[in-house]
Amino acid sequence: MAAPHAKQSLRVWLRLLRATTIIEKQIRAYLKAEFDSTLPRFDVLSALYRESAPITMSQLTDHLLVSNGNLTGLVNRLVEDGLIQRESDPDDRRALRVILTPAGRAAFREMAEKHEALIDSLFAAMSDADMATLLRLTTTLNTALRDGATSGEDA
Repeated sequence: MAAPHAKQSLRVWLRLLRATTIIEKQIRAYLKAEFDSTLPRFDVLSALYRESAPITMSQLTDHLLVSNGNLTGLVNRLVEDGLIQRESDPDDRRALRVILTPAGRAAFREMAEKHEALIDSLFAAMSDADMATLLRLTTTLNTALRDGATSGEDA
């Protein structure tokens, strides 16, 4: 029995991968040139910006889908740069919580504003209707992939 979409699934996946790779490369280059920063630093600042209170390193790891080991060095550098601060968790002295400093919040706001403008420019060739269609289709795909993963199905 043939696959539901034969070779189309593979073609779509390769095009999504190529587009994602191109966009990510542009973002990485832009963050380096404009802010002397990296995408992982931006991601950490972004995750903390969305939080109104300190969160544990484990919660930050869950937000970013990375290992705690990968995050520790990055957090150390952000603390040294004065962008985030660490504190002991009052409920568990073994755990550390992190939060943006006022300087970190201001730095992220500037980065986020310019990041959004860059993303807008990368999608400038698409019409509003195309963007709405792409958003709808990728939402459908992400929902199907998430539901398949949570139901125990193999991809």
